[in-house]
Amino acid sequence: MQELCRMTKSFESAESTPAGDSRYLSTQQVAKALGVSVSTVKRWVDENVLPAHRTLGGHRKLLMSDVIRLAREGKILDLDLGKLLPEAVPGDSIDPDPVKDQLLVALREADAENVQSLIVGWYERGHPIETLADRVIGPAMFQIGHDWATGRIEVFHEHRATQAVFAALYALSTMMRVIPGCERPVAVGGAPENDHSALPSLLARLVLIDNGWDAINLGPHTPMSAFMTSLNDLNPRLVWLSASHLFDPPTFVREYGEFFREADRRRVPVAIGGNALTESIRKQIVYTTYGDGLTQLGTFARLLHRPPAIPRRGRPAENRQ
Repeated sequence: MQELCRMTKSFESAESTPAGDSRYLSTQQVAKALGVSVSTVKRWVDENVLPAHRTLGGHRKLLMSDVIRLAREGKILDLDLGKLLPEAVPGDSIDPDPVKDQLLVALREADAENVQSLIVGWYERGHPIETLADRVIGPAMFQIGHDWATGRIEVFHEHRATQAVFAALYALSTMMRVIPGCERPVAVGGAPENDHSALPSLLARLVLIDNGWDAINLGPHTPMSAFMTSLNDLNPRLVWLSASHLFDPPTFVREYGEFFREADRRRVPVAIGGNALTESIRKQIVYTTYGDGLTQLGTFARLLHRPPAIPRRGRPAENRQ
């Protein structure tokens, strides 16, 4: 598998980088942002810690998303991701409340471009995706849903806002470029049968990817038999279940119980969450961990999978530009 990872990275390195593409950074930019020497960055490239792309002139270029992921997983000291972003404001705050308020305004105004800018910009500035989910997107979408329920907006407006968030999250997922199977444990999840809520599981997938997992989202309306099959086909180290609606609670309790017994037999942890899993429902089932938000899922994922060690610093084997 490691050889496959190296081959994949080598193939990607042969691609030329688009001229003027702001997603790509020079070794000097990366070194400045991470507080290390240029030779250290080159060593990380040579040791496949950072995937490198080559310009036609032979210069290394690095994707911003790769650098952000390395900074998070490697616990880089003296980190200043703001130096990677020309538009970043000095002292950029991580307070999610103003971002939530701005997102809510953008959703109400159907400003899809601003919705994407706010969501993607949060990730680019190095902030945790679980905080984005719990403190920004979750409250904003809850308010949109409340506006629809109380007649302040039509269902058309609610659907349009939801699709704007989906589009932004899919754009974000393309930035979180990973090589599947490269020392990343597999997690599988989704929503139970007759639960058509797609957003919670999508956010759960991004949280897990952000924490170093190869997360496979089965999506909404997934029967427990599909979760059972995934145990055989994907051999996951974690299963998550996000339930926003239970059409038939007794059937869910019975079928989930059968699934959990099999997962437990295989020593696969099961993380559950969602508004439909009320205290009365949880008293009838067994689970590994429960969370009322995605912050708990992120914390649990980090307990199961320790981030990589801090990369070595120093000069590469060959001093190439």
